[in-house]
Amino acid sequence: MPTSRTTATALNSYAYGQWYAGKGDGIILQDASTGQAVATIDATGLDYQAMLGYARDKGGPALRAMTFHQRALLLKSLGLHLMANKEAFYALSTATGATRTDSWIDIEGGISTLLSYGSKGRRELPNTQLLMDGDVEPLSKDNSFAALHLLSPMEGVAVHINAYNFPCWGMLEKLAPTLLAGLPAIIKPASQTAYLTELMVRHIIESGILPEGSLQLICGSTGDLLDHVGPQDTVTFTGSAATGHHLKSNRNIIANATRFTMEADSLNATILGTDVNAGSEEFELCVREIVREMTSKTGQKCTAIRRVLAPADRVEELMQAVVQKLEAVPIGLPNDENVKMGPVASLAQRQEVLENIEALKTEARVVTANPEAVPLVSGNAADGAFLKPVLLHCEKPQEATKVHAVEAFGPVCTVMPYEHLDDAASLVRRGEGSLVASVFTNDTEVARELVTRLAPWHGRVLIGNRRSAKTSTGHGSPLPMLTHGGPGRAGGGEELGGIRAVKHYLQRTAIQGTPDMLSAVAGRWISGASTKTDAKRHPFRKSLAELEIGDAVLTERRTVTLDDIEHFAHFTGDTFYAHMDEAAAKANPFFEGRVAHGYLIVSFAAGLFVDPDVGPVLANYGVDNLRFMAPVNPDDSLQVMLVCKEINPRENEDYGEVRWDCTVRNQDEQIVAHYDVLTLVAKTLH
Repeated sequence: MPTSRTTATALNSYAYGQWYAGKGDGIILQDASTGQAVATIDATGLDYQAMLGYARDKGGPALRAMTFHQRALLLKSLGLHLMANKEAFYALSTATGATRTDSWIDIEGGISTLLSYGSKGRRELPNTQLLMDGDVEPLSKDNSFAALHLLSPMEGVAVHINAYNFPCWGMLEKLAPTLLAGLPAIIKPASQTAYLTELMVRHIIESGILPEGSLQLICGSTGDLLDHVGPQDTVTFTGSAATGHHLKSNRNIIANATRFTMEADSLNATILGTDVNAGSEEFELCVREIVREMTSKTGQKCTAIRRVLAPADRVEELMQAVVQKLEAVPIGLPNDENVKMGPVASLAQRQEVLENIEALKTEARVVTANPEAVPLVSGNAADGAFLKPVLLHCEKPQEATKVHAVEAFGPVCTVMPYEHLDDAASLVRRGEGSLVASVFTNDTEVARELVTRLAPWHGRVLIGNRRSAKTSTGHGSPLPMLTHGGPGRAGGGEELGGIRAVKHYLQRTAIQGTPDMLSAVAGRWISGASTKTDAKRHPFRKSLAELEIGDAVLTERRTVTLDDIEHFAHFTGDTFYAHMDEAAAKANPFFEGRVAHGYLIVSFAAGLFVDPDVGPVLANYGVDNLRFMAPVNPDDSLQVMLVCKEINPRENEDYGEVRWDCTVRNQDEQIVAHYDVLTLVAKTLH
C-alpha cells in the first residue's frame, strides 16, 4: 500500500499561541478506505507544562472576565463560522471511513452542540460571572445570618483526551460546556483521525472568535502533560477502559485530586418487549434500529447496540429479519453516494474487531456470512479496512461471560434469548454499566418494569414504540440536553445533559454572612437584605442603567370584599366551592369560611404595584415560584412589597430581564402569597 511521507501532510499542534511542528519523523496516518497516506503526526518537543501555564495565565483570565451570556455568544459565533465552512470538513472526513451520513453526525452534530450550548447559556443562565446554586439557607431566627451556594469558574485548564471515532463531535461536545463555564481547554485527539480535528481547530483559531489561550491542540503523544496538572484542572477521557484507568491512576492526578471524567467501554443493549411479535410496528422498529446501529459509523460508536435481548420464541424471527436487512447494505468507498457503510477507521482497528469476534465465537455462533469476505460496491478490499456486519447468536447467555464483557468496536452485535423481564434485566446488568439501553414495547407496564430495573445501570434509556417512530432520535444519538455517560464499565462519568455539563467545570462554594453581604456577593437580592424605596420615583420608572438590586416599592392597601370574590368567580368561571359556599368552605380543614381565589390575590397585587405609564418596563413575561401561603378572607386587606431581585441585561439587545421579589401580606403582616415577577426592561430611557 502506498504510504510515502512525501504525500502526507505533517499535522501541527497549536501551543502557547502558535502552530508547532513536531521535531520527530512522526507516524503515518492512512486513509481507511485506500491505505493512502493522509498525514503524519508527531508532538515531539512540545513543552506541556508551558501549555498548561499559557492556558491558566492567558486563556483563563480572558474567559473568566466574561459573563455567561458573553461566552454563550462566542459559542454561537463559533458554531455559525464552522457551519459556514463545513464542506471542508466533509471533504476530509471520508479519509476516516465515514460516509456523508456518518460525517453529518460528527461534523454538524458537533457544531449543533456548540449552537445548542450557545442558546442554552443565554436562555437558562444569568448574565453574570457567578452562578447561584439553589435557595438561600436561613441560619438564624432573626434573619441576620444566612448562607447560599455559589458556582464559580475553576482557575485551571480542561484537558480533553478524545477517541478516534468522532474527531469533530468528540471535541466540540466537551469544548462547548467548558468554554461556557469559563475554562480554557487543551484538546488531544486520538492520532488515527487527528487530521480532521486539526483542520477544524485551524478554522477555529483563524476565525479569531475565541480569546487567545482559550484553546490549544496536541497532535501526537501527551508526553508528561498529566504530570503537571493541578487541583484546579480537569481531565476528561474517552476511549478504552484500560487506557482510562491508566490515566486516572497518574500519581499527580491522585495527589492533586484533579477532577477526572471518563467515558469508556459500553456493552449497550436493546430489549424486545414480551408484548412484541413479528410483524408488529415495534418489531420492525427494533429491527431497523439494530441495523442502523450496526452500520452507522460502521458500528464505531460508543452508544452502538452490542447486545440484543428477545423473548426466546422470537429470537429466530428477529435474527432472520436483521440478517435480511444487513445483507442489503451496500459497502464501499465512503465518498460513493450509493454506499451506506464504509470501512472501520484503520487496518489495526479492523484486526482488533476480528480478534474480538473470535473471542465472542467461543460462546456464540455467527449467523451472517464471513466478515472478511466483503462484497464491495466500490473500492478495493485489499487496501481498505472493510468488514461485513457480523450478527452472532448466543443460545445460553446466562452461562456466558464474553458476550457480556467483550466489546467488538465495529459492526458487531450478539442476539440472545430471555425467559421473562426479570431475566432480561439481569442479563443487561451483566454488562456492568452502559451508556444507553433501549426497550421496544407498546406496553406501559413492560416499559415501567424494565426502565426501573435498567436505570441504575445506564446513563440513558430509550423507549421506542409506534407513537414516536417518526420523531425518535434513536438508540445511539447523544443529545446536548441529555446526559451522556454511564456507571461502572462505562467509566462512571457524565457529559452533556444541558447546563449540568457546565457545572462540571465550576466550583461549588458555600458562602455565609449577613443577607446584605450575600446579596452583594451573589448579585441577587435575598430576603433580609436592605431595600431602597423612593416615594417620588417608582422603580418601574427606572431603566436598567438606573435600576439597582434592592430598589423597592411598598404599596398602599386594598381590602378584599365578598363582592370582589363573587365577581371574580363569575367573571372567570372559577366557582370552586371554597369561594362560593360558606358551609362547604368551613368543612375544609384549611379554611374558616369562604376565601378569595389565589389568582384574584395575584391580580390585586399587580393592581397595587404596577406603575401604568409608558416607560422602561416593556413587558411582563411570567411568574416563577408562585405559592399561596395563607387564605385570604372577605374584608382582609392586602399590601405588596416589590423588590428588584436580579438584573440580567441581554447582550446585543437594548433590554434585559428583571426579576422582582413580590411578597403579599394581610393586615396582620402575615404572608399570603410570595412569588417572582419577571419583566423585560429597557437598558436606557428614550
